[in-house]
Amino acid sequence: MAVQPLSQKEIEDRLAELPGWSLDGDHLTCSYQLSSHFAATAMVVHIAQVQEELDHHSDLTLGYNTVALSVNTHSVGGAVTEKDLELAQRVAALAPGHGAQ
Repeated sequence: MAVQPLSQKEIEDRLAELPGWSLDGDHLTCSYQLSSHFAATAMVVHIAQVQEELDHHSDLTLGYNTVALSVNTHSVGGAVTEKDLELAQRVAALAPGHGAQ
């Protein structure tokens, strides 16, 4: 089954279940603040592993003690799809208590 863009209502409903995640234009975004650069780097590695498992990749930015993600689905013109929300859910599960901002 082909990936389809989600409606604004579908996105908003699903984001209500993902603390710290928001819609910024046509991207789902989130930023996490961690205790150290090492912790942030470790989180990036874990996120990269999830992205490989899902075969769906975000823009991922590592700061001193922050990790920021921005994702949409290029194959449907840069819209938000179920694939993006699945990635967001998996990342959120990796990061409980890590200060989603």
